[in-house]
Amino acid sequence: MERKDGGGKVGMDRERMKNDRTGTGIRTTDIVYCGMFASLMAVGAFIKIMLPIGIWEVTFSLQFFFALLAGFLLGSKRGLAAVGCYLLIGLAGVPVFAHGGGLMYLMKPTFGFLIGFAAAAYVAGRIAETLPGSGYFKLLFAAFWGEMAYYLCGLVYYFLMFNLVVSRDVGIGLAELISVWFLSTVIPDFVLCVLAAGAALRLRPVILREKAYR
Repeated sequence: MERKDGGGKVGMDRERMKNDRTGTGIRTTDIVYCGMFASLMAVGAFIKIMLPIGIWEVTFSLQFFFALLAGFLLGSKRGLAAVGCYLLIGLAGVPVFAHGGGLMYLMKPTFGFLIGFAAAAYVAGRIAETLPGSGYFKLLFAAFWGEMAYYLCGLVYYFLMFNLVVSRDVGIGLAELISVWFLSTVIPDFVLCVLAAGAALRLRPVILREKAYR
């Protein structure tokens, strides 16, 4: 027997799925979303508050919020890819970081916090994918551990780079490191965790429905 409606619909669906993917098997929409969140990370770098603490200036920006959203909405791997794309653009010389761009940024002790954005996106996204349920407190729990991953990367990189490379004579101790670069912003960043979990709870069903449709 000749298959009409059913067979034609299946064929159209397969053709649409084929056209929606690149040659590497990556969906075109995934590339668009990764580019969008890389752009949001760049925008977030300039929505910032400078906090003078003694001789230090600590930057508080919306980048952490967008990094968490990338992990929640795109998933751990694609969220990591989105933030990684942003980092590569900045290291290539495009001034998308809070204080410019270029490979010399690797020598800045604060570059570890940029790496921390990628870690936050992956950890938050991974926990959200792994834990059962879909409620707000699961997302807040995931965001909290994303925040801890962010600070772990930032603090370790800062301590090693500042003490071993940038300033070997006058280093920074653990107490001062934690006081300046952790305690000064950990509560405001947790507020961003609260906001990111709430935003993700609203936006995730929309993203998932669109992916399911495609």
